[in-house]
Amino acid sequence: MNIKTKLTFSIGILVAMIVLLVALSVVNLQILTATEPDSPAAMPGLNRALIWISSIGALCIGIGIAMWLKLPNAIDKPIKELTNGIQEIANHNYEKRLNLDGNQEFANVSHNFNRMAKRLADYHASTLSEIMAAKKYLEAIINSISDPIIGLSPDKAILFINDEALNVLNLKREDVFCTPAQEISLRNDLLRRLMRGLLDEINLKKEEKEPLKIYADNKESYFQVKYVNIKQPGRDGVTPENRGHVIMLKNITEFKELDSAKTTFISTISHELKTPISAILMSLQLLEDKRIGGLNNEQAELANTIKENSDRLLNITSELLNMTQVESGKLQLKPKITKPIELIEYAIKANRVQAEKFNIQIEVQYPEKIEKLFVDSEKIAWVLTNLLSNAIRYSPEGSRVIIGAHQTADNHIQLYVQDFGKGIDPRYHKSIFDHYFRVPGTKVQGSGLGLSISRDFVEAHGGTLTVESELGKGSTFTMQFNI
Repeated sequence: MNIKTKLTFSIGILVAMIVLLVALSVVNLQILTATEPDSPAAMPGLNRALIWISSIGALCIGIGIAMWLKLPNAIDKPIKELTNGIQEIANHNYEKRLNLDGNQEFANVSHNFNRMAKRLADYHASTLSEIMAAKKYLEAIINSISDPIIGLSPDKAILFINDEALNVLNLKREDVFCTPAQEISLRNDLLRRLMRGLLDEINLKKEEKEPLKIYADNKESYFQVKYVNIKQPGRDGVTPENRGHVIMLKNITEFKELDSAKTTFISTISHELKTPISAILMSLQLLEDKRIGGLNNEQAELANTIKENSDRLLNITSELLNMTQVESGKLQLKPKITKPIELIEYAIKANRVQAEKFNIQIEVQYPEKIEKLFVDSEKIAWVLTNLLSNAIRYSPEGSRVIIGAHQTADNHIQLYVQDFGKGIDPRYHKSIFDHYFRVPGTKVQGSGLGLSISRDFVEAHGGTLTVESELGKGSTFTMQFNI
């Protein structure tokens, strides 16, 4: 029976009972009216009428109360059950089913609801199985990677970690999954270093990091750490939002060992080459001694060529030795109090012959009052000499080069060399400080090590070496040190 039929039937019963009560009252009223008041049958007839009217009235009231109590509940109960069912579905309880067979309308609703719930359950089961399969596949891929990988949620909880990372960190999977990494880092030194590096990366501290040295599997290993910030479109589908971080450790032990072997080889070769080069120069000096005989023009020119190439080879071996000192970490500084003018005079003296050869005028800019430096004068003088030599070589013949010092308002001392040559393309301002790099198209001979070693020497003192250059207007190299 549907709700419409129920309401019609209930109202029909109430109306029929009211009609019955009214009809009974009218009939009894007519009977009583036709009876004489003084007749002996009047009082029993009145009592009988009251009994019938009271009984029928009480029955009507009882039926009305029963219908009042039952009918709303019959309508409200299935609605509540339907509401609860919808709430369960919203809470992902797809096993919820309704049984509302008492009403035709609600029977149809419950049937369609149950069909919907079953389809959602089937879809959820199939989707969940696909997700689990995809998750296991991704885990297999991550675990097959030989480099350690750690995935973090936005609040720094560990979402995934491969076996190699567990091995390197000496952790167990069940102890780290969905656990805040910062909590684990309190008892794990290596993870603490990684988290500190991640925070530096987030705070845009982009300083160049040394390879991470780790002792694992009874040997020293070196890893290059890379932090990846995972972003996805937000709720608007456009604005990127942070979804977590990935820490990747690239095992560079093999390359580090090769680099160390290369450094050792270059150092050994450079040391071994200095002896025969010195012997060549000494023999050449004896050959040019006029006390044992003069040289004709062709011989003198050949001897001069030998001397130039020997000097160049000696400079290259010296640069290689300096480079190996820096790369092997054996660079030893012997700082002392030094006047900046002493470094400038040394550089000018070392480059005087080269300047005269190319007719370059060297100008000195030096203030009356300037503080002294606490540096390794030999190494900083080498850097300044190298910068001045480059400025002379890359300047047009007959031009000028400026070398000077300056004390800034924030207590820094700057040593600089300025030339007015063709300048350096801005694309190469960073690359010129890399090992063996030479600006494309450069015709001046060089090893490509001078600027790299110069930067290492300056940074070893806590200073900086920078360049300002514009094509066609020359270049200015500046060393800056704290007082």
